[in-house]
Amino acid sequence: MRCIEHTFEVRWRHRIFFTDYAFAPANALLRSLLTEGENPGPARALVVVDESLAEARPALLSDIRGYCATHAEAVTLVREPLVIEGGERVKNSYFHVSQIQSAIEAHHIDRQATVVVVGGGALLDMVGLAAATAHRGVRLIRLPTTTLSQADSGVGVKNGINAFGKKNFVGTFAPPFAVINDFQLLSTLHPRDLRCGYSEAVKVACIRDAGFFADLEREAGVLRDFRPEALRRVIYRCAELHARHIASSGDPFEFGSARPLDFGHWAAHKLEQLSDYRIRHGEAVAIGIALDVLYARNIGMLAAPDTERVLRVLEALGFELFADELQHKNETQQLRLLDGLAEFQEHLGGRLTITLLSEIGKGVEVHEMQPAAVLDALRELADRQASRGRRAGPVTA
Repeated sequence: MRCIEHTFEVRWRHRIFFTDYAFAPANALLRSLLTEGENPGPARALVVVDESLAEARPALLSDIRGYCATHAEAVTLVREPLVIEGGERVKNSYFHVSQIQSAIEAHHIDRQATVVVVGGGALLDMVGLAAATAHRGVRLIRLPTTTLSQADSGVGVKNGINAFGKKNFVGTFAPPFAVINDFQLLSTLHPRDLRCGYSEAVKVACIRDAGFFADLEREAGVLRDFRPEALRRVIYRCAELHARHIASSGDPFEFGSARPLDFGHWAAHKLEQLSDYRIRHGEAVAIGIALDVLYARNIGMLAAPDTERVLRVLEALGFELFADELQHKNETQQLRLLDGLAEFQEHLGGRLTITLLSEIGKGVEVHEMQPAAVLDALRELADRQASRGRRAGPVTA
């Protein structure tokens, strides 16, 4: 047998900018990013905008056109901004990926041109997949427009759509050319959508930064009221911790069997699916975190006071910690939620690897989950919900 083998590295630059009014003509950030490169003449851009955002901000499309017109000597908008529906529905088929790729082909977006996507996490995921697979990868600039995407998904390196009843089954790892977090794009969000990003902040604080968790506890009241300065601080710190993990973990593309930043997510992903995505990702993550801290306490890993601190901060931020979908069963009368463990393992292969807490600020990987202890945690969540005056039915195996 003969073999030729080489090891090589590819260097990536991951940039997250924070600004206000990115499409104001005087703000040169987007222009400077679009014009990076070797192509002569004006930079060419295809802009994709979340439909719900365009409806909430009627001036946005004209602002984008005006920005490009003001900088016409440097930037060319290849067509009117392409308005696409947002939300999880956009990820449930390949149709929209093909739609973006068709626009890339029709308007000759090459590897020196740029796709700019303005929207929530689901749209960023879908457009990111289209950009990463057209020409084997064209430049992508993300402008996340939700707290969840500005703090978490929009600053990551994943793209994908759902398939075969599984979240993000089809996807790629492809760092964006740049991310622009424009705080003004959050101004029209519904409180439910503003809140969703907080669960990812609690998640990363729980497993990475006890001081950040204490900040969330202290500021829970002003965060629940969505005070702008507190909101900005949380988004910045959360994005910083996520980007640091991507750059320094040694496994940014998840070649191993662990996803340490997915604390609370094995249950969250399944809960989203069971609710037909009625439950938002951030809401499902809050429930998943609550379930996992109770489980960790039940098996003797996490101290009861720390468990209660996590539950209380989630509630103080406005999250419900139980949903009826947790009780759904399959044809053999087993809880469908537990299928999420097998799906979580299958996504990466190897051993099942779940991140739990040993203390606030310290995540620990485990390789099995005891169904009886999970069931006990579910019962306690149902009881806790009932004690707070919310309806919760019985939880049985």
